[in-house]
Amino acid sequence: MAVSKAAGQAAETHLKVVSAGLTDVGRKRSHNEDSYLIDDEIQLYVVADGMGGHAGGGTASRIAVETIDRELRAAWNARDSVFRIKGPLQDSPLPEVLRGAVEKACMAIFNAAQDDPRLQGMGTTVISLLIRDDHALFAHVGDSRAYLVRDDLIQQISEDHSLVNEQIKAGMITPEEAKHSRYKNIITRSVGFEEEVQVDVMGLITVPGDTFILCSDGLANMVEDAELRDAVRTYPLEELPKRFIDLANERGGDDNITVIVVRTVA
Repeated sequence: MAVSKAAGQAAETHLKVVSAGLTDVGRKRSHNEDSYLIDDEIQLYVVADGMGGHAGGGTASRIAVETIDRELRAAWNARDSVFRIKGPLQDSPLPEVLRGAVEKACMAIFNAAQDDPRLQGMGTTVISLLIRDDHALFAHVGDSRAYLVRDDLIQQISEDHSLVNEQIKAGMITPEEAKHSRYKNIITRSVGFEEEVQVDVMGLITVPGDTFILCSDGLANMVEDAELRDAVRTYPLEELPKRFIDLANERGGDDNITVIVVRTVA
C-alpha cells in the first residue's frame, strides 16, 4: 500500500524537500506486504515491511503507516503544535512524538491481531523519517533501513534489529557471511508482534543536498551501499526508486521491494 500527500501550505521551514517512492512485489512473492507513506506537507516518510502471511503482513504494514501519519498529523494540526517549537536538535520534542507514534502503531497492530484470529502473529518493520527545519529525525524497528548520502559518502543511519546483525556484533560471522546466511530474514524486534516495542530514535543536522534512502530489506539485501550512492550521484531523484527496484529484481527479486528517496534543498 502506498500513501502519498502533496505539499500544501505548510509552516515555514529552513529546508524544503523533494521526494519519490515506489513499491514492487518482486520476482518471488505472490503479494506485496510492504506499505509506504510520503507526506510532503509535514515532511514525514515511512516504509513498513509486514510479516504474518498474506492477510497479516499487509494489514500490519498498513496500520503502521496510517497510525504514524495520523499521530504526526494530529501534532501538526494542534493549536500549540510542537512543530512550531524552534531550538537545537537535542531540545526538540519531536523525537518523542515520533517515538510515540510508532509505539501507538505497535499497540494498534497487536490489538487488531487479538480481535481477528486470521491476523495472529502479524507484525511489521518500520523505518520513518521526519524532517523539520534542519533536523532529520528517524524512528526505527526491524531491518528496514535508512541511509544518508552526502557528497561522496553513504552511511547507514539505522541499525538492523536482526539475528545476523547480532551475530556480526558478537564476532560470530562476518558481514560477507551475513549476506548468505540462512537466518538473514530473522528479525529480533518488530512492531505489533507484542503489545510494546523498543523504538530506536536517532537525529542529525541535515544540510542542503543531503539524500535519504528509506527501504525494505528487499532492496538492502540485493544492492550494495556503494551502488546506492553511485545511483544517487548519477540519476535524477524521480528516477531513483524505479532504478533501485529494477536492480533488485535483476538480481532475483527475492522479496517485496520498497524505497523512498528524500532530498533536502535550500
